[in-house]
Amino acid sequence: MSLIELEKIFQDKIDKEIRIEPKDWMPEKYRQTLIRQISQHAHSEIVGMLPEGNWITRAPTLRRKVTLIAKVQDEAGHGLYLYSSAETLGISRDEMVSQLNSGKAKYSSIFNYPTTSWADMGAIGWLVDGAAIMNQVPLCRNSYGPYARAMVRVCKEESFHQRQGFEILLVLSRGSEAQRKMCQNAINRWWWPSVMMFGPGDDASPHTAQSMKWKIKRFTNDELRQKFIDICAEQVKLLGMTLPDPDLKWNAAKGHYDFGAIDWTEFWNVVAGNGPCNKERLEARNKAHDDGAWVREAAVAYARKQKDKLSQTKVA
Repeated sequence: MSLIELEKIFQDKIDKEIRIEPKDWMPEKYRQTLIRQISQHAHSEIVGMLPEGNWITRAPTLRRKVTLIAKVQDEAGHGLYLYSSAETLGISRDEMVSQLNSGKAKYSSIFNYPTTSWADMGAIGWLVDGAAIMNQVPLCRNSYGPYARAMVRVCKEESFHQRQGFEILLVLSRGSEAQRKMCQNAINRWWWPSVMMFGPGDDASPHTAQSMKWKIKRFTNDELRQKFIDICAEQVKLLGMTLPDPDLKWNAAKGHYDFGAIDWTEFWNVVAGNGPCNKERLEARNKAHDDGAWVREAAVAYARKQKDKLSQTKVA
């Protein structure tokens, strides 16, 4: 069968909403696009544990510590689901982790911003996880089966993280003047980076058109960004806070909120590795990986020991 015929069969499946599975024929560019996207997503989940893990011991109450621990644990699980999905495309987890640690592979630039107050944990949950959910829910219907199925579980847990973050900000917004200022300050600092999480505008996004054709993506960057802004512009009213955009206003004719121009300078600086926490976060990730080597080795040794015990019991 010719390459043209194979590509036609492949695209016909996608057009008919038939998911592509690991053993199905697929174009090499489709495979590479998925590896790039899924591995970057997995790396983001793992690196995203670092700023939040740093606040576990400083959370204000035992309840807050427990819920933050649970959230960080969830992020580790998300990374596991996604690495496993990418492995079905023929890349090993060791190779993906090596690409992360060397800096070759990217992760979401949002995790290279500093977390300077407890309110940041709320802003990350509400805004960062909120933007992530907006991106990820359509991925539950993406054309690659293992990725789509992994995203169903990820999105269920991310929705909890978003509610948790909003509740943190809600409590602060009803607290003392200092707590209210902390809440507003966190929103001010995380708003624009969260808006930029959807990636560059459609006219500057090199992968969007092909990913839409292959149904890896279901909506464009600008469509998702607009939906996110529309929702947050209403939710922030419940907090009694404001979003740091003087141009934000409802446009009845469009049925959407108008918003100010995005300054992409800082975004591209962070992506290029020049953000406030780039180097430190990756160094922390590398150290965690190196320090954790003995844990993996101990786990393997323990499993071998238990297996030997079981074998001896059966013989006896």
